[in-house]
Amino acid sequence: MTANGTIITRVFTSQARLPLAGAMVAFTQDAPDGKRTLLALRMTDTSGMTAPVRISTPPVIDGTSPGGPTPFAVCDIWAEAPGYELSSIRDVQIFPGVETVQDIELIPLPQTRAQLQDTDVSFVTPQDL
Repeated sequence: MTANGTIITRVFTSQARLPLAGAMVAFTQDAPDGKRTLLALRMTDTSGMTAPVRISTPPVIDGTSPGGPTPFAVCDIWAEAPGYELSSIRDVQIFPGVETVQDIELIPLPQTRAQLQDTDVSFVTPQDL
């Protein structure tokens, strides 16, 4: 039996964490056949937040004993906005019954490179449970 968790993103720019409205955020997951599945596409609102995305997770019982099955699902997220570097985050963990909030900082492109898009890739290491 599977459970569900949710994930939302908070997209911002600069160390002042200024919300970035209108950023496109994609949530993907690797399918058992090796292909990537698009779970959802969301746009950020004026506060830089996306609407929640519901993701199927293993049941809570999987996380109750050491050495058992992985008690969380993982997804990958990418976010982009015109004039900013593309940001990609791999292996974000979603736990059953929990709303995960993933912060994503988008870095402005220099004016001389506004038509090019760089990519910032981050990896989330698994929790040692």
